[in-house]
Amino acid sequence: QVQLVESGGGLVQAGGSLRLSCSASGRTFTRYGMGWFRQAPGKEREFVAAITWSGGSTALADSVKGRFTISRDNAKNTVHLQMSSLKPEDTAVYYCAAGNDRGFVLTARGGYDYWGQGTQVTVSS
Repeated sequence: QVQLVESGGGLVQAGGSLRLSCSASGRTFTRYGMGWFRQAPGKEREFVAAITWSGGSTALADSVKGRFTISRDNAKNTVHLQMSSLKPEDTAVYYCAAGNDRGFVLTARGGYDYWGQGTQVTVSS
């Protein structure tokens, strides 16, 4: 079992930045690929970013490429999502997820076994 807790969400103006963090506890963190998903009101939960256990491979959704970065610190059991040049359409609840690492980045929701409770990100225009 892995417990995930997100933090760092909030209200920010368009063009601003936020850094989300996800702290993991429970089973060995390095066994897991990690990802970030988001869900806006009335929409499906969508992939945002993912990273393998080693941090050697990452993936970003096209909508956030060039603006968001995912990283992890295995010594601290944390994964971060650095968000810059935020847009109103980035407004959503952001979820951290963990899935058994398969040697490649996991971009599908079905690849993840554990989810956090989510943190709200609101970008005002």
